[in-house]
This record gives sequence, C-alpha cells and structure tokens, in this order.
Amino acid sequence: MKESGIYEQLGVAMTSRSFDEYAAMFQLTEKELSAGPILDVAAGGSSFAAGATMAGYEAFAIDPRYQGDSSAWIQEAAREIVTSTEKLASIQDRFDWSYYGSLEQHRDGREASLLQFQTDLQSSSAQETNRYINGRLPSLPLPDNRYGLVLCSHFLFLYAEQFAYDFHLASIRELLRVCKPGGQVRIYPLLSLRWEPYDRLEELIEAIQGEGKAETAIQTTGLPFIPGSIHYLNLLKKG
Repeated sequence: MKESGIYEQLGVAMTSRSFDEYAAMFQLTEKELSAGPILDVAAGGSSFAAGATMAGYEAFAIDPRYQGDSSAWIQEAAREIVTSTEKLASIQDRFDWSYYGSLEQHRDGREASLLQFQTDLQSSSAQETNRYINGRLPSLPLPDNRYGLVLCSHFLFLYAEQFAYDFHLASIRELLRVCKPGGQVRIYPLLSLRWEPYDRLEELIEAIQGEGKAETAIQTTGLPFIPGSIHYLNLLKKG
C-alpha cells in the first residue's frame, strides 16, 4: 500500500541534476572546485561532470550503470524524468520550490541536464579522459588519494531502507580513501526517502572521527528542496 504524501521509489533512480544544482546543493565555491580533480559518485544521469569540465575544472563521474550500451543509460534517465515529474505533481505542495520555481521548470532543468550529459558522454573529450567510470560503492576501482573534492548526491542516506548501516560506513570510508589529504567529501541529503533524518548518522560520524580519518561538520545546503532537508555532511580528510 502506498503511503500518502511520501515520494514512492523502488530501486535507485537514474536522475539528471545539473552543475548549477550541485553548486547550490553543496555550496561549492571556486576554492573547492579548483582543488580537483572532482569526483561525482553514484552520478547517474547528472551533468555535473560535463558542466564542471565546460567551466574549466577537471571532473569525473562514476556509477555502476556506466557500462555496455550508453543509449540504455540515456533512456533510463529520460524515463525517470517523466516518472519523477508525475510523482512530484501529486505531492508538490510538500516541497520547497524556492530554487526551481515550479514543477515545469524542474522538469525542464532535468531535460536540459540529461541532454548535456548525453552530449558530453558521446564527446571525444570524455572518451579520451575516461570521464565516465563504471564502479559502485563501497568498492570503487580508483586509486588512493586521487580527488580533491568528492561529491555524493541523492544516494547515501536517501536509500537508507535499502542499504544498511555497514554499507554506509564502508562507503564513506571508501569516499575518504579516494579523496586527497586536505580534500573534502560532501554528501547530500541526510534524509531518507521517507523524509526522516538518517537515524544512525551520529553513530556513523563518531565511527569516522574515532578512526582519525576526517573532521566532520553538518553544513547548510543552498538547495533545500526535499521537505526538511537543509543540511549536507562535510568531511575534511586529514593529512
């Protein structure tokens, strides 16, 4: 039975968010963006890496879908835009539209982001630099201490009902492993799909701090779209 007023989602959605959305979501400044390379983890159909590259930054995206026929990725992301728009339409009064303006503008932004993702994906630049990497948490096929900024949008914590605490802890350890000393890992949102705070966040933060891997802070997002989701987790990797 569907629960009234809740965003229903089975499996992990292939969403298409833009560079500008990420910049607002994670409050990114020139300082963080220039500390690269940048890695977008569980990137799906987002065009962050494409937009960052166009802006002159070195950026990469990793997702388990990035293998085989890329047209299948595009089709899945396009279907998700239609599906998510329909879901949002029925409960749109629950969301904060201060960033997007309206449901129609939200949809248009997703479509534009997907087009940018597709165009970049098929570019010679992306293929030469291997900008789109196949890999999944909690074990990424990437070297230690490689990225100055590691971002994870709408995956960890959001799917708390599908992934256990041990998965989250292992995943954050992995994000820190590939992050450079002095670099940052940022994760948003800190709520589940039921719009409830991740109930073991404090325990997870204590575990990471206890290992001496990073300094942690809860910071304010610039894109509070999901009901009550006003924070992201920032981890500064120790040298």
